[in-house]
Amino acid sequence: MDLHSAGSMVLQALTQATSQNTAELKPAEEQLRQWETQPGFYSVLLSIFNNHMLDVNVRWLAVLYFKNGIDRYWRRVAPHALSEEEKSSLRAGLITNFTEPVNQIATQIAVLIAKVARLDCPRQWPELIPVLLEKVKVQDVLQQHRALLTFYHVTKTLASKRLAADRRLFQDLASSIYSFACSLWNHHTDTFLLQIQTGDQQEALSSLERTLLAVFERLKQFLECCRQVGPGHACREKLEKTIILYTKVLLDFLEHHPYPFIPLIQRSLEFAVSFVFTPVGDGLLFERFIVQCMNLIKMIVKNDAYRPDKNIEDSKPETLEAHKIKTAFFTHPTLTEIAKRLVSKYFLLTEEELIMWEEDPEGFAVEETGGDSWKYSLRPSTEVLFLDIFHNYSQTLTPVLLEMMHSLQGPSNVDDTLQLLMKDAVFNAVGLAAYELFDSVDFDQWFSSQLLGELQVNHNRYKLIRRRAIWLIGQWIAVKFKPELRPLLYEVILNLLSSSFTLLNSSSPVDDFEFRTEQFLPYLECIFGLLFQLLQQVNECDSKMQVLHVLSCVIERVSIQIRPYVGCLVQYLPLLWKQSEEHNMLRCAILTTLIHLVQGLGAESRNLYPFLLPVIQLSTDVSQPPHVYLLEDGLELWLVTLENCPAITPELLRIFQNMSALLELSTENVKTCFQIVNAYTYLSASDFLQNYGEGLCRSFCELLKDITNEGQVQVLKVPLTPLLQFYNMVCVCVCTQRYPVVMSVYLGVIGRVLLQNSSFFSALLSQMAIESNQEMDQLLGNMIEMWVDRMDNITQPERRKLSSLALLSLLPSDNRWFFIF
Repeated sequence: MDLHSAGSMVLQALTQATSQNTAELKPAEEQLRQWETQPGFYSVLLSIFNNHMLDVNVRWLAVLYFKNGIDRYWRRVAPHALSEEEKSSLRAGLITNFTEPVNQIATQIAVLIAKVARLDCPRQWPELIPVLLEKVKVQDVLQQHRALLTFYHVTKTLASKRLAADRRLFQDLASSIYSFACSLWNHHTDTFLLQIQTGDQQEALSSLERTLLAVFERLKQFLECCRQVGPGHACREKLEKTIILYTKVLLDFLEHHPYPFIPLIQRSLEFAVSFVFTPVGDGLLFERFIVQCMNLIKMIVKNDAYRPDKNIEDSKPETLEAHKIKTAFFTHPTLTEIAKRLVSKYFLLTEEELIMWEEDPEGFAVEETGGDSWKYSLRPSTEVLFLDIFHNYSQTLTPVLLEMMHSLQGPSNVDDTLQLLMKDAVFNAVGLAAYELFDSVDFDQWFSSQLLGELQVNHNRYKLIRRRAIWLIGQWIAVKFKPELRPLLYEVILNLLSSSFTLLNSSSPVDDFEFRTEQFLPYLECIFGLLFQLLQQVNECDSKMQVLHVLSCVIERVSIQIRPYVGCLVQYLPLLWKQSEEHNMLRCAILTTLIHLVQGLGAESRNLYPFLLPVIQLSTDVSQPPHVYLLEDGLELWLVTLENCPAITPELLRIFQNMSALLELSTENVKTCFQIVNAYTYLSASDFLQNYGEGLCRSFCELLKDITNEGQVQVLKVPLTPLLQFYNMVCVCVCTQRYPVVMSVYLGVIGRVLLQNSSFFSALLSQMAIESNQEMDQLLGNMIEMWVDRMDNITQPERRKLSSLALLSLLPSDNRWFFIF
């Protein structure tokens, strides 16, 4: 493609491709697609997006086509790869323009330069880094910013390469530019701080933008700037971003290089603890920064590199040094202050959360149990830090938490919101630390003397404590709770279930190791009915999943005792399945419930087939997109349905059409697939094998070529109608197999064929003789020799007996090889 003649055509096509008119858009896109592989096309694109006089949308599209072309055609081995001459010209052109006026286009150009750098720098593009460093030093603000932007993306991309040779190259590069980057950081930091003091917002913003692209230092100075830079200030957003990026540098350094980080442990802990757990941070903190500081403390506390071995003499000197620093820092007063602040400040429900509870109780319950926004909020970071610190310093912190617990004995004043919030926070801490407090809290006595009373206060404002108390019991029930107290707990649960969302974030009282069915049966009908009502009332998918989980636990624990009460649920599940078409995780929960329902109903589950079988069909059909989510549970439901099936039905037999594609996947679900095949053969061997035997044998032949020893054993255990192709493969495999367990199974298969169908065995030998170009007698002799030689490896008596009988069955034959042995 000639640059001068083609430029106008490409420009016109790009202009039409930005049109909203489909009649212009589609042909233009097709023409550009055809030009992608033409020599010179990317040189034309480069000239277009470097021309600042052209329309921004056209230039933007030119950059995108160029960037996509790098992915497809830049590598030398790619089909229609760019020539080395054109690539050299493009590399030179990419680093001549650092005056791009549009930020979005400048970012895309920086990204595509980084993509080329990943493939060519430094071997084919040694001049890139020197040019960038030179441009960063210029006085022109725009050029300096664009060069820094490109420098940032190139460095980030090169740092992501993982091959040893590439890592060494990047280390050499980093060592050569680190000092320069640090000096650049200091310069822009000083400039920004001075401009903030003089009130020059526009210039401060420009300096801060350049600062974000360099190394991160002077974090305390930036935090102090937060006092002057309020939420509405033009620099506030980028100032917070600078602070977060710096803390990310610390966290990444600690994660990947824990030993070199040791000299920074003391300063990092002092910094994080002072800002988050003392008045120093008042007025300066924002949520993301608090999360980062808590993560920094947590990573230091639980870092394995800083934990000495049980035998101190086996520990590394660096580990002992780090442990010494941690021990000196985490004194009794420091730990006490951290724990008290975590509970009394960061565990408290906020005003926004209380308002949400009033306006949308179900949404609040979902968020509390791990909704999408919850995962990125302050609360989970706070709770994780509390758990890690309590686990590592339980001897120091247990008395502190017990003191807070005892200070809140007895019902609280419903008009004292702070006292209610404080009790909620302390109960939360006691629940989280249940395993650590096992020997320190008489939970049975506390349940009887206080928690029961808390749960019986019916005032609307006390729902805060009722909710937390039942959650707390759920945390302790698998740790320390007398079985004799369970009936009392079931009565409490019946009362609480009338408040629809109270139990949504509580552990199931039947989902523990010491559950006794006979204690629960008197309450089964009422609890199951209330749970079903709750399932119908809630709207959020997460809520329905939680209720279904509890229902599944109940059904699993009481087994056949559930039969009188499941009618309403059985009628509702088809509707729920239809409504959840776009929510695959909810459908997974429905599948789990169906598994337990089928197990509880036994043979009566055949009444569910009109709904059940289409569900299995969809869940196990690999041509349907939902199978990615539903397959594992769908296979389990399929197997359980067969195990509880009194007799095979045509519809159940028809579902097996899905199996061939499932066996081709060779995933971790293959074992379940084998169990399903076995179930079909046990239920109706003749009908099943008549319809699917031949295809199944072909699938198994393919599996035997590429499957583990354990998998081969599972294949050979499946009882199949004799098929020459399959047993031919068995005979070939047994001659090469060295694993005794698998080999004995192979010999068992051949032995059964010999005993039950000698004519088929003769046909098999004949087929193998033709394929291997050997005499039939010679082939049989080799097999007998191998068989006798490996008899001692067959350890199971029944298999030894089978092999012996199979060999003896050959005695009437006139094969001369048998008599030699």
